[in-house]
Amino acid sequence: MAAAAGGLSWRRVSSFTGPVPRSRHGHRAVAIRELVIIFGGGNEGIADELHVYNTVTNQWFLPAVRGDIPPGCAAHGFVCDGTRILVFGGMVEYGRYSNDLYELQASRWLWKKVKPQAPSTGSPPCPRLGHSFSLYGNKCYLFGGLANESEDSNNNVPRYLNDFYELELQHGSGVVGWSIPVTKGILPSPRESHTAIIYCRKDLGSPKMYIFGGMCGCRLNDLWELDIETMTWSRPETKGTVPLPRSLHTANVIGNKMYVFGGWVPQSAGGEISAHDGEWKCTGSFSYLNLDTTEWIGLISDCQEDKSNLLPGPRAGHCAVAVGTRLYIWSGRDGYRKAWNNQVCCKDLWYLDTEKPPAPSQVQLIRATTNSFQVKWDEVPTVEGYLLQLQADSPMPPAAGIPGTGVPETSVLSPQGSGSSLHQSPQSLPSVPYPEMKVDHPSQTNNVIPNNVQVSLSSNSLLKVEGKEKVAAPENNITHETMKNHADATGFKESNAPSLLPACTSGPQTSANVGELHDLDKQTVNPDASVSSTVSSTQTMVTQQAVKTESSSTNGAVVKDETSLTTFNSKSEAAETAYVMPSTRVSSGQTNDSHSSKTPQRPPVKARDRQWYDVGIFKNNSAVVSQFYLLPEETLNISNKMESADVPDYRLLKKQDLFPGTVYRFRVAAINGCGVGPFSKISEFKTCIPGFPGAPSTVKITKSVDCIHLSWEPPASPSGNILEYSAYLAIRSTQLQENPSQLVFMRIYCGLKTSCIVTAAQLSNAHVDYSSRPAIVFRISAKNERGYGPATQVRWLQGKVSVRR
Repeated sequence: MAAAAGGLSWRRVSSFTGPVPRSRHGHRAVAIRELVIIFGGGNEGIADELHVYNTVTNQWFLPAVRGDIPPGCAAHGFVCDGTRILVFGGMVEYGRYSNDLYELQASRWLWKKVKPQAPSTGSPPCPRLGHSFSLYGNKCYLFGGLANESEDSNNNVPRYLNDFYELELQHGSGVVGWSIPVTKGILPSPRESHTAIIYCRKDLGSPKMYIFGGMCGCRLNDLWELDIETMTWSRPETKGTVPLPRSLHTANVIGNKMYVFGGWVPQSAGGEISAHDGEWKCTGSFSYLNLDTTEWIGLISDCQEDKSNLLPGPRAGHCAVAVGTRLYIWSGRDGYRKAWNNQVCCKDLWYLDTEKPPAPSQVQLIRATTNSFQVKWDEVPTVEGYLLQLQADSPMPPAAGIPGTGVPETSVLSPQGSGSSLHQSPQSLPSVPYPEMKVDHPSQTNNVIPNNVQVSLSSNSLLKVEGKEKVAAPENNITHETMKNHADATGFKESNAPSLLPACTSGPQTSANVGELHDLDKQTVNPDASVSSTVSSTQTMVTQQAVKTESSSTNGAVVKDETSLTTFNSKSEAAETAYVMPSTRVSSGQTNDSHSSKTPQRPPVKARDRQWYDVGIFKNNSAVVSQFYLLPEETLNISNKMESADVPDYRLLKKQDLFPGTVYRFRVAAINGCGVGPFSKISEFKTCIPGFPGAPSTVKITKSVDCIHLSWEPPASPSGNILEYSAYLAIRSTQLQENPSQLVFMRIYCGLKTSCIVTAAQLSNAHVDYSSRPAIVFRISAKNERGYGPATQVRWLQGKVSVRR
């Protein structure tokens, strides 16, 4: 369910799996990539479990923690630095507070009690609760809180604090010690249950800490700013309506906004706010402070609170955490209860998308047939679906008769195979840095989402990795790249080098793919595995020449001796000619081709007349595309600006099958609660022409002292007898120096065997491709009576493998 709030849409999460934590207040939460980690708080007793919620799989789990496990605590400090979490202070039982510091290494779920050095100019922080604990760089900043003046925990004598400490962290693990910074300006007044965030403007680059609200006998709504570079406190002037005084609220920074939700606020009577000793209530009000302009903007006011379950209900002592641009809120104390022992806590989890999602990566080709593509793109965090569109070289007819009744079309996809997924126990976070960590979940079919149906992201994610070779990440192991075609619709030239756009196959399982291998003794590329992908940002055209002189260069091809070389000439869509032919003969200077294609020829299309057509809306980041939706005739003259257009009702649109041997361009946009985001860069692929062989598969590289052994499996769909294979190596060239996007290939093998030796001399001339990770690039293609089919490209990783941040 969802409801609009100031143009934003709240959604309540349902259908959890796993052990859901009991409702509570006074707990804290942080996010590590897609995981929300919750600790402490309580209702009937203080909780000491560590709970983790996976926002992608909608699953709760209890990791098996070990080490110096801290006691349960509430109203504590809780910050995240990479994959380690620091916990400071809090209430461990009624009237008894802590000043202990614990560190959790989330990559191993290992707790450790740490003992920082005392400050050189004073005492370490005293035991407290309700303080703020904020991280910036390698330092944590502690401010305020509530201490107990009495040594007897049963005799609680509250003392509000406004002391300020700095905790220096060691890199990776451990801490150095506390210090008491010398500050300028007037310190904020003592308080507890306030919020503190740190924000650094992109244009100014000076980090600021902002403290808002809190409790000191009465609730506060003052805003304080600390310039961390100069250690100067000030009271910034604000515009807009300041939120009501409050405590036990939350504040989170997303972009340049500080979002403030809930808390205790004064009970108003007849529009008048009660005095300090009057009644107080929990609120569900929601606002943000623009940190660049210091203007308050109200999104949900107290009068908008309702009991319809369309908005998060009033609460205090809840937790809120940002995952990307999405804000999650969980549990907290519900409403006002005079009887302390009659507290009621919320049991609900909500999220809010605060802005449209970013553009996904380019669409990447996994497999092509004569009338379909299997494509994928990198996942975008916290989205509910993806809008996939295509553009064809031939004009598509408008839908003449739009059916008004009938069964809704819910899918244009074939079920996905099981692929090669990693099913691991959710007991450990990856020990490698979190960026780049992702695993496909290929066991689910990719259904097109009908209109007016809530979309939910349901792909799985990896929670445990034992070794780097098991990680399926955008830059790890197997990578499918853009596949381009050097063939034409009228036939193949005998000496053509392999291309990467599938142009020919007779079976649905033929693969044309790009693999990536580590520099290990033996690795295998499995083209049918479910793998991550990358796509070149430029469109490519293949030309090939075979001439005798090293200095000659024809049609962009760099040549050497009599060896066949292939060059990839980048051309952007903006630089396309006025007319785009769906199939173009590639000149190779040879005329002994006796084959011709039966593919029907269609007229050229002006680039400006092309239309974008919806393939559909998909839950997951992959699709098998065999059809697309035709636009109604009356919309064909409307400019193609899907970024601002509503998604049509697909039940009212006719569908068109893909044509063989046709170039299609793809783009994809992510969808969340704020709408459809910007589209990705455009990718271009061609459907296969019947009769040509598929791509070789299962490439293996075995390393020896002075050479490597390259082997492969025959195409799954040879479409006749295989006459020969050709293997190519990307080599260094002067043209590469001038245009690094142009790869130049030299043929290193031609024959019937499914293996070859690559000598040290050949490898010494190899080009190392740094477009992603350093790698030597090979290509292998098969030839039958019709000619050469698409190539399998392998990136053999060189040197030490590391995960990029």
